[in-house]
Amino acid sequence: MSQQLVALAGLGFLLGMRHATDADHVIAVTTILARSRRFLHSTVIGALWGFGHTVTVLVVGVAIIAFNVVIPPPIGLAMELAVAVMLVLLGILNLTGVMRTVTERLTPPAPLHGHPHEHLHAHAGELDEHAHGHAHLHGHGSDPGLLATFGWYQLLRPVAVGLVHGLAGSAAIALLVLATIQDTGTALAYLVVFCVGVSAGMALLTTVIGLPFLVSRARSQRINRWLTIGSGALSLAFGIYLGYQIGIVDGLFTGHLHWTPA
Repeated sequence: MSQQLVALAGLGFLLGMRHATDADHVIAVTTILARSRRFLHSTVIGALWGFGHTVTVLVVGVAIIAFNVVIPPPIGLAMELAVAVMLVLLGILNLTGVMRTVTERLTPPAPLHGHPHEHLHAHAGELDEHAHGHAHLHGHGSDPGLLATFGWYQLLRPVAVGLVHGLAGSAAIALLVLATIQDTGTALAYLVVFCVGVSAGMALLTTVIGLPFLVSRARSQRINRWLTIGSGALSLAFGIYLGYQIGIVDGLFTGHLHWTPA
């Protein structure tokens, strides 16, 4: 039995990391990363996105697995449509520059760090040596903490995006677990490990995705601007495509519902 649990845990972790690379996940995070300024920033965004995704998947998944909650097709499709709406919104905010403006206004400046310096001043023909404290924008010294570095907006934004994505995929994940694992305790454990895999995968993925934005921001504002525009346009286009698939093809807007969690 223990070997089976280990095997299930490994499978859940690998599938979780694979789930993190889904197109809508990557596009949403790429749009958020368009204004990334630090290498660590990308990793933190990925981890926070994974946290938000985990919260929703666990809440909805536990309700389905432990309490046999049934999600009707209209609700399931509406949950998936939320992702399309969010992608469209992220794309518009990026393309219009609103996201940049809001990010710059709500992100705290680099923490001030004082350094004593000695200077020579002339007083009545004599040289006096004085020590003065000067504030410099440096990141070394004591760690100011995540909140002081990123601010509430930068920390809550990826969590909110992760919550929406978790809402869309939680039913499919939980139903998949139900179909393969009959024991409730084992199913819940699998769900937890799956969420850990998603969080780890997204943290790693966003670190890699953030590198081009970070390098271009430091070396070429023009390239960085085109990357930002590209990510916004991709998010907008994919969001519209998802909305069409869910609303028209899957029948959320027409009443002819075709919903199979996948």
